[in-house]
Amino acid sequence: MSRSQEPAENDSAKPARPRKAREPQPRPRVLDSLEGSAGQQEPHPPAPPAESAELTAAHYTHPVRRLARRVAQTVFFRGMVNRTITRTNLVDPAAYGVKGTCVVVANHSSHLDAPLVMSGVPHYISRDLATGVAADYFFTAWHKKFFTQLVFNAFPVDRRGEGANRGLSKKLLAAGVPLLIFPEGTRSKTGKMAPFQIGAASLALSTQVPVVPVALIGAHEAMPRGANWPRRGRPPVVVAVGAPLRARSNENAIGFNERIEAAVRALYAANRHHIRD
Repeated sequence: MSRSQEPAENDSAKPARPRKAREPQPRPRVLDSLEGSAGQQEPHPPAPPAESAELTAAHYTHPVRRLARRVAQTVFFRGMVNRTITRTNLVDPAAYGVKGTCVVVANHSSHLDAPLVMSGVPHYISRDLATGVAADYFFTAWHKKFFTQLVFNAFPVDRRGEGANRGLSKKLLAAGVPLLIFPEGTRSKTGKMAPFQIGAASLALSTQVPVVPVALIGAHEAMPRGANWPRRGRPPVVVAVGAPLRARSNENAIGFNERIEAAVRALYAANRHHIRD
């Protein structure tokens, strides 16, 4: 028998190699408190693009933009965010009494934070809630700018405090637009909370609007900094909305900022037990 006539080996007869079962990743334990180091922060953020200073308050209150935002949020929040996590929403009854404009503040450790807050606060606040975002990151490319403005009603924040858009936040509050600000200035690398910068407290004090504190519990463990998608298994997250705070008579921005930070930490500690490890 010539070599060309030799029977070929039947590959289908070879036993298939058993696939190794993928070991489930252990779910990280949710932090018991926000005390501790948040990791090294960015010491000198870059300058934002000049075009970020061209926005006006009318951009955030236009009825067509409001309708488009409502549709986009319904798709994004319900269709993606709420299907990838298991959330518990807790709202202090006093928060429903905020009928005017306000400043919402929260701890910041995940890209989940903004959608969690915006879908967790009372509707009167969330309807036009504008999220402060780093202008040097979210306003540098058209697709990031378009997405954050469409879904989060984003307004640019110059993290150096030197930009031409410094007065935009006051104009928005004067126009009746509530603001969402993350006073840490950037996402925590460890889940622990960095000291609050004074900007949000100073803004609320100068405009005489209340501050609504929010604690996000489990967001860092669900989608830590650097992750592009939440962990598998719909990890648990708690959104705890506290009672509004107002500056006391003769209280300066430093003292008000300390009270706001303490309120967020207290909300975290009081509601941590809603997540079972």
